[in-house]
Amino acid sequence: MKISKRIYTLLALTVFVALGIAFTKPDDGYKNLKILNKNISHEELGKVMHGFNDALGVKCDFCHAPSKTPGEHLDFASDEKGEKKIAREMMKMTNKINKKFFHGKTKLGDKDAVMAVVCATCHHGSPHPEFEKEEQQQKQ
Repeated sequence: MKISKRIYTLLALTVFVALGIAFTKPDDGYKNLKILNKNISHEELGKVMHGFNDALGVKCDFCHAPSKTPGEHLDFASDEKGEKKIAREMMKMTNKINKKFFHGKTKLGDKDAVMAVVCATCHHGSPHPEFEKEEQQQKQ
């Protein structure tokens, strides 16, 4: 009888482990990254995104659409908002400027990237710096 209890216990543990593996969702990484490296670390992605927040004076929902899934705040993979497309174009632009004029060897999102021109270079905390400049000139 002791042998059969051991076999049943071992079989039950094996089944639980197998079910756990079967129902574990594999981590496919970040979805819909088009400019940033698809293998970017969580830490580096956070630095880039918080850099956008600071440089433009905005929060995440400026570029990211609300989630349609209950319980989730934002749908980070969605391309629903036009601001996200503009952000991608701006990232391409700053990468090109840094490479062409400053001989940059890194680009936005690279670990320890060195960037001469960044979002804040023009934005200075404003999501639309050209409008801010026009408004200031009109007030004077």
